[in-house]
Amino acid sequence: MNEAQDLPPRAFEEFKSLVLGRRNDLPARLIQVAEYAVTHPDEVAFGTVASIAEAAEVQPSTLVRFAKALGYSGFSDLQSVFRNRLRERWPEYRERLTHLRETEGEHGVALLMTRFSEAALVSLTRLRETVPPESLDRAAEILAAADTIYLLGLRRAFPVAVYLSYALSKLDQRCILVDQIGGLAGEQIAGARAGDALVAVSFTPYMPATVELANAHAGKGLPVIAITDSPFSPLASAATVRLDVVEADVSGFRSLAGTFCLATTLAVATGERRAG
Repeated sequence: MNEAQDLPPRAFEEFKSLVLGRRNDLPARLIQVAEYAVTHPDEVAFGTVASIAEAAEVQPSTLVRFAKALGYSGFSDLQSVFRNRLRERWPEYRERLTHLRETEGEHGVALLMTRFSEAALVSLTRLRETVPPESLDRAAEILAAADTIYLLGLRRAFPVAVYLSYALSKLDQRCILVDQIGGLAGEQIAGARAGDALVAVSFTPYMPATVELANAHAGKGLPVIAITDSPFSPLASAATVRLDVVEADVSGFRSLAGTFCLATTLAVATGERRAG
């Protein structure tokens, strides 16, 4: 292998491909850093070693180990990949951060609404970058062809599943909401047959029941549309189509703006295909 081939990736998409290819041989702590880096690229671009390590729940030295394990000279070298990505794709993001700081003079609910609206805008911008058009098309094709669509999303993801149930029903698509009331999610989805499909929605820290049911029914041949937040999600192995949504947050409260936009898109696209 020549020297050029030994150089680590300088483009973010190539970096993602590298860490996905290495996920089976990297130690658990480095996988933890990889997952954080892939799902929070903006924070990695602008953060310090200390702040990123705290957010990823690892030691600062682990970030350096992670960078060197992938062939970078150090964490600053790796961080340049994330900063170049922002310069190329989201040149206005620094301006948004500046605007957030300028709102510090506001007080109370007005400040809170400003912060949440900014987070929603960031989430919607990210959505266009993280969901490939071909994946959307494939997901809509699967759902439009399904006899019955099972909708599974618990806790934070539950409102998304409920909305999909409402929207798809209004579009005359038969669907069943798997709501886990009484711990009966397994029984609620037990009637799934060939010709049906499952939409499974789960985000970090991931609901075990969602992951277990999605994997179990994928193993039986049921197509699974996974709405999640990372290629490292435990739903990834079950997914016929994986749609990643990386929501921005305000002090740990994550927006659902991007996820609801994606859900609306899927529902309407499914209805259009069935009508056609």
